[in-house]
Amino acid sequence: MTNLKAVEGLDALTRSLAQRTPEQLAALLTRHAEPLARRPAPTELRGLASALWSYETLHQLVLHLDHPRLQVLTATARISQERARRAAPGPAAPAPGADYQSLMAHRLSFAHLATEPVPPEDVLAALGATSPGRTRTAAETALSALYDDGLAAPTEDGAIVVPPRTPQLLAAHDSGPFLADAPRPAPDDPDGPATPAASVPPTSPHDESRAAAATLAATLDRLLASLATQPAALRKSGGLAVREIKRLAKAAGATEPHTRLLLDLALAADLIALTRTPSGITALPTGAYDEWLARPPGARLAPVLAAWSGLWDIPTHTPFGETPTALVRGHDRHAPALRHALLAALATVPHGAGAPLPPLFTEPPEGETGGHTPWTDLLRAADWHRPLAVTHQPMAGERAAHTLHEAAYLGLAAHGTLTPLGRALLTDPQSLDRPLADLLPPLLEQAHFQADLTAVVPGRPAAGLAALLASAADRESEGHAVTWRFTPHSVRRALDTGHTADTLLEDLTRASATGTLPQPLGYLVRDAARAHGRMRVLPAACCIRSDDEALVKELAAHRALHDLGLRAIAPTVLVSARPPAATLDALRAAGYAPALESDTGTTTVERLPAHRATAPAPIRDPRAPLALAHRLLGVPAPPQEVTKTGGV
Repeated sequence: MTNLKAVEGLDALTRSLAQRTPEQLAALLTRHAEPLARRPAPTELRGLASALWSYETLHQLVLHLDHPRLQVLTATARISQERARRAAPGPAAPAPGADYQSLMAHRLSFAHLATEPVPPEDVLAALGATSPGRTRTAAETALSALYDDGLAAPTEDGAIVVPPRTPQLLAAHDSGPFLADAPRPAPDDPDGPATPAASVPPTSPHDESRAAAATLAATLDRLLASLATQPAALRKSGGLAVREIKRLAKAAGATEPHTRLLLDLALAADLIALTRTPSGITALPTGAYDEWLARPPGARLAPVLAAWSGLWDIPTHTPFGETPTALVRGHDRHAPALRHALLAALATVPHGAGAPLPPLFTEPPEGETGGHTPWTDLLRAADWHRPLAVTHQPMAGERAAHTLHEAAYLGLAAHGTLTPLGRALLTDPQSLDRPLADLLPPLLEQAHFQADLTAVVPGRPAAGLAALLASAADRESEGHAVTWRFTPHSVRRALDTGHTADTLLEDLTRASATGTLPQPLGYLVRDAARAHGRMRVLPAACCIRSDDEALVKELAAHRALHDLGLRAIAPTVLVSARPPAATLDALRAAGYAPALESDTGTTTVERLPAHRATAPAPIRDPRAPLALAHRLLGVPAPPQEVTKTGGV
């Protein structure tokens, strides 16, 4: 049978949606983009109303309700169901041994979905908010927010209707008395002693955020560069193997948990993708990675931090008994709400009043769960912001602790409070370009070359400068200043990639902050170039030739090259039993500087592999919600909007 009251509720919601402006409706579509994306796009307002009140959508939306909104929604749903039962009681339960038709008639009565409009006064009375004051204002504000989000709708006579599945969804929820204001994680104690000056952190949250962002940007650069050179293979069961995580962690200079975090964020930001190959599934950068490299530092981190705010996983947290892995699509739908709750709680802590980060892999001690400690106070405050996503979930302490450690690593929290970057993320995850630009200085295009054969970049090097120095020198240090050292081996590496002494010196001179190079560096490059290519490796499985007959005899007698099985076939030619690549490696390991030659006699340029995955699907147009709002409301879009969206 049809629940007529539920249909009337959808009618009320449809009328409420129809009274909005295109901008207001677009804002609702944007706020609920993730759960609505799991359903077909609506073609009319009635379809949007049905999508908003579907059980799947509600199941996700209620996680993002704070305490006042959840209390108002729960109280309204409970009163609505009680009124519906009194107005139209369901059929009595069938007697034992009843026939099939009686059982099905009772089953299809849907008494648990019966709803009735509720006067706002009844809801306020249930919450103890009948008298004017802060409590009543908070309840009325929460009801207005539920209307804005489409989780409730007003009837024509001013009553409240809620989705019919709401009582079933929130039946087990009990958050206690109505609280108009969030508890403070660091409550003020006027009778307590004043905060000693020694407890004030020596650095500000802004400085901590700047250092964390710089480290994060450099680590992410190294991680993606390593992945581009050597794609990572996934296990057949899914996720990266431990050995792959260890390899990438070493290349990035990060811990394994932080490497897992950055890999998952890069996957969510579409910087890497999972590609099926004949040998299995591999992870490698997408085509968007090349465009990402050309951005300034702040613009690089913005999509990564935005991805963290909505990630359905806590990558650094591995429950007991499970193997840590990465690049597995998360299924923890509570994680985004937990992050928001913790950041919102930290936002109220002033500088100098925050508590240190909690230890990992531990819950609060049993003796402290009912008392007031900095940790329990923080969880209590976070629970007010998202009641269904914090303490109501298993392993609440572990998950919250790992989330806070991730926030500190990403530069969003420091000294027990939010950094300016964290506040910007809490306000709008999609508007981080400006705060990040203030934290990270522009990339440097030039380096300082010194007589000790080092090059120093006093900041973050641009992609072109970093590539040039990496091709001809070895990176020695990280931090605020990056140092590279030139050696005969590193210069030979540049010559192997196609450089000559002249072209390499010209490129290095253009990259010099003074416009000149130290004499020792010029001598090193010239000496390496004179020795480079004195012998040639032929792809004949393979041959080694050199105009220097003495050098050929030296190679044939060299003990370190015994495994190559070298045989002289002419005064200037040796035959190797190993392929060209293995022969080149053995000669270079023995201290020689061979060059690879093609079968036509020309020198072959060796290049590092650069792997890319197929570009992912294009990101949703940010103007699409407004275009859809115009269509649903039947309002013509402005000409400029039609042009921008291609008439969508």
